[in-house]
Amino acid sequence: MSEASRIRVDGPAPYDVVVGHALRGELAGMLGDGVRRVAVIHPQALSKSGLATRDHLADSGFEAHAVEVPDGEAAKTSEVAAYCWKALGRAGFTRSDAVVGVGGGATTDLAGFVAASFLRGIKVVHLPTTLLGMVDAAVGGKTGINTAEGKNLVGAFHEPAGVLCDLATLESLDRNELVSGLAEVVKCGFIADPGILDLVEASPSEAVDPATPVSRELIERAIAVKAAVVAVDPKESTSTGAVVGREALNYGHTLGHAIERVEHYSLRHGEAVAVGMVYVAELARLTGRLDDDTVGRHREVLSAVGLPTTYTGGRWTALHDAMRVDKKARGDLLRFVIIERLGRPAILEGPDPALLAAAYAEISR
Repeated sequence: MSEASRIRVDGPAPYDVVVGHALRGELAGMLGDGVRRVAVIHPQALSKSGLATRDHLADSGFEAHAVEVPDGEAAKTSEVAAYCWKALGRAGFTRSDAVVGVGGGATTDLAGFVAASFLRGIKVVHLPTTLLGMVDAAVGGKTGINTAEGKNLVGAFHEPAGVLCDLATLESLDRNELVSGLAEVVKCGFIADPGILDLVEASPSEAVDPATPVSRELIERAIAVKAAVVAVDPKESTSTGAVVGREALNYGHTLGHAIERVEHYSLRHGEAVAVGMVYVAELARLTGRLDDDTVGRHREVLSAVGLPTTYTGGRWTALHDAMRVDKKARGDLLRFVIIERLGRPAILEGPDPALLAAAYAEISR
């Protein structure tokens, strides 16, 4: 079994993302001195893992509590957050105590938000159990819950004290969940590290197999991309002119989040983002900022691992309305992250509505 690797996320409060196997022994060290009480927030589907983590912490001398929440996006509501706050309050949590999030992207988003908001901020450590959680949600300190008006519209920036990515958890995942998570990996290839695209194209089957060295390299490279971006722009505040900061990580997410909302989250996040990436690639092509070959490569790479590149919903008006409440919008202007070539993200602001519809026609089947 290979050794664990550590990817440093620099910034005001630096921390490590550890990738490997059998990492639970690292947890107490990441929580650090002074923590007495720990709440392990986990989804119902991972009760066994959540309780095992709680028991491990109790054996390590902590006062550990398990807080079970709904599975998936159903956990990301104000009602579930309030339930977690109540559990922490009843257990007597103080500002020196901590939260541990065990689960996929939705769980880590919720756990991070609960930690950010309880007593105006307590420590959080993430144990992501999905590919999406490892390469995206658990790293970078973005936390959030959904509202009826849109996804992740309520949240806070709250860096974790550390992230433990135990690759063994991926081996029991449904293949469709692994494929969905690869959308965020491929995204990192287009915005920053084209070597990711080369690896996927060379062996799509190994990219989807979490037991392979290729899969591990893809995970580590994607985490490294995110770590580098958030270290420079931790609060998504530097996208001005030709400089694109943390917003680059939203490549494909504007339409992707709109599809998720219109479909009532029945599509997996990665599936929606995959379609969103092809959409903004077509939009960039139509504005003369991206070549045909790179647009075609979007379809080829995503299709190679089983991700969708078209959308059959046929609800352009609803999607357009949903995009207008995207977090990147400013006033009445829609803003999209595009790429002008591999590894060069840019911002497209206020495109002509006719171009938006034309790009949608290219992905609508």
